[in-house]
Amino acid sequence: MKKIMIKQFKLLAESNFLTPGFKDQFRLIKVLLCASKALAWRCFSFRHRTWFQLLTFFPDSKTPLYFRKRNNGHNPLLLPIYVLFIGIFLASSNGFSQPVNSRAALFESDEVFQITLRGEMKALMKDRSGDPVYYPLELAYTFQNNPETTIPVEVRTRGHFRRLRENCFYPPLLINFKKNGPQEHTLFSEQNKLKLVMPCKQDQYVINEWLAYQIYNLVTPNSFRARLVKVQLEDNGKKSKDSFYGVLLEEEKQMARRNGMIPVERDLRPQEVQRQPFLEMALFEYLIGNTDWSIQYLQNIKLIAKDTNAAPIAVPYDFDHSGIVNAPYAHPAPELKMNSIKQRRYRGYCIQAMDVYAETIARFQELKPAIYAIYQNNPLIDEKYQKTTIRFLDEFYETLQNPQKLEKDLLYPCDPNGTGNVVIQGLREH
Repeated sequence: MKKIMIKQFKLLAESNFLTPGFKDQFRLIKVLLCASKALAWRCFSFRHRTWFQLLTFFPDSKTPLYFRKRNNGHNPLLLPIYVLFIGIFLASSNGFSQPVNSRAALFESDEVFQITLRGEMKALMKDRSGDPVYYPLELAYTFQNNPETTIPVEVRTRGHFRRLRENCFYPPLLINFKKNGPQEHTLFSEQNKLKLVMPCKQDQYVINEWLAYQIYNLVTPNSFRARLVKVQLEDNGKKSKDSFYGVLLEEEKQMARRNGMIPVERDLRPQEVQRQPFLEMALFEYLIGNTDWSIQYLQNIKLIAKDTNAAPIAVPYDFDHSGIVNAPYAHPAPELKMNSIKQRRYRGYCIQAMDVYAETIARFQELKPAIYAIYQNNPLIDEKYQKTTIRFLDEFYETLQNPQKLEKDLLYPCDPNGTGNVVIQGLREH
């Protein structure tokens, strides 16, 4: 009987039925399968021993009450006691999967919720130059009509362009959670260092950038997930007048782990990353009108791979300089000789054979209804932006249907007289 139950528990542990922290829970459950007298308690982790001993040990005996063997070697009460203890354990420790306890819970939903940052906010907002300093703050949030949850965190400014006061009113932030801290069993469970995109000029452009992340999530799971939130700042008890939209970005390690990979950093040419994912990424950047990226300098690009020796996959982020976001501060690099960010420029490397793009083009054709659906009847954007974005998407799909224009655009990196040999960050010829 015990062997059968052990097999069932192993199958359960390998399933997705329980939370990501099930390994710890499984160690606790194993004690229920230990019928070895005084050694039974050793299956338990220290923090649960007292709980188990109170239930199962008598002061005058070292042997657990229900684990004592009878003459035939089996206790008929064993099975119901197993079931009872397991039921109590799972119910009391939230063993069954719940969104707030899942590693991915924060990015499993698009439901907007509010977060509040409390503490020395003025000092934090003024930290715009040199090496940024962490400030101890409180992160509070309310979700689905539940009471407010408060988590102690450390926060610093981050970024380059958007960190500068002359460019942006709010700098982007990095929220540092304490390892195994009180965020466990909350919506921020197992978060470590979380990026918060703040509005540079107006929070409408934060929403526009969040929608660009939504597009790339459709293209491939090898992408950063993003969560739109309302942000309230509270400087030592004084609330800011208004809240605004911000975006929480999935951590690099979590994104890689979700795809069965690890983050890597290498000096590479575009030709050295996995080709099909690169073509999808490059055509996506072309779709949204973004030229602010490069593989060579890892400009707004992260690399993930199966291991340190495998060819990596390029994963893009930071789309605020794209034409589809259309932020007023965004301009193409002068060296690219482009008139505006609304002008598309394919920034992949030179591939002469157009049939190489066939799979990628088919993929974007397949995704057309889903991409349009992101903007159609979206209550977060106004009618004007919806119409201009639909037209911008129309231009992309019209190009896909025009073989001559498509070939001209995709082969632009092969033009020795063009700017296809210019790479972003440093903008040096490569």
